[in-house]
Amino acid sequence: MTGAQSRLAGRTMLMSGGSRGIGLAIALRAARDGANIALLAKTDTPDPRLPGTVHTAAAEIEAAGGKALGIVGDVREAEDVRRAVQATVERFGGIDVVLNNASAIALLSSGELPLKRYDLMMDINVRGTFLLSSLALPHLRESSHAQILTLSPPLNPDRRWLRDHAPYTVSKYGMTMLTLGIAEQHRGSALSANCLWPATTIVTAATLNMGGGEDTVNCSRTPGIMADAAYEILSRPAGQTTGQTFVDEEVLRESGVAGFDGYRANPASTEPLHRDLFL
Repeated sequence: MTGAQSRLAGRTMLMSGGSRGIGLAIALRAARDGANIALLAKTDTPDPRLPGTVHTAAAEIEAAGGKALGIVGDVREAEDVRRAVQATVERFGGIDVVLNNASAIALLSSGELPLKRYDLMMDINVRGTFLLSSLALPHLRESSHAQILTLSPPLNPDRRWLRDHAPYTVSKYGMTMLTLGIAEQHRGSALSANCLWPATTIVTAATLNMGGGEDTVNCSRTPGIMADAAYEILSRPAGQTTGQTFVDEEVLRESGVAGFDGYRANPASTEPLHRDLFL
């Protein structure tokens, strides 16, 4: 692998989640370059509602051409994250990229959302992003390719996102704000920290499990568009672009992609795509 086809060869990514969905798609795109991918995920055994485990994901990464390390653990737990960071460094010699992928969603407003689900979103989305980024920072500072990429949205002041589901909005904006804070903390250094969000709904096993079925598929895209956009961001020289909240379409247009029909979950559908939250 040479040139543009192997821009991430030999680099090490530590990701929260990644057993399936967008995280796995990003991991597989990097693996095709020969990247090293460490996954910290809870899914040790198959769940009948959601296909894929940390072990099946690791096997797919290896089959795609990368090196994989599957770590069973919870991004909410400091000791699990510390163990994942240590295991990644011991296996691959360092950390070049942190991908904050793990996230929980509940689109309910205050008064409707149970406290347990509120705590789950805050712990996975905000605490998890803080823990993984913070504990990996000493190793990122030693890398000449250091990047943090968080799957979270631009900070949109439109209050409808607070009206409809303020708790979820707070948790996702918290992920963004923590990442932008790291970017400013390291402004002028060789460490980049950015966010990436989809322009449309993305079909994954998790989103289908929430309901919608064929209607959701017809108006959504596949995780591949997020994987290709993440690849473009992570391929940039560290420190060149930082403190940005990217949208997948915009990233790919800048890289020369002229159309997005190939990313539709149902290529035969003519239904209008559902524009995603927060945009």
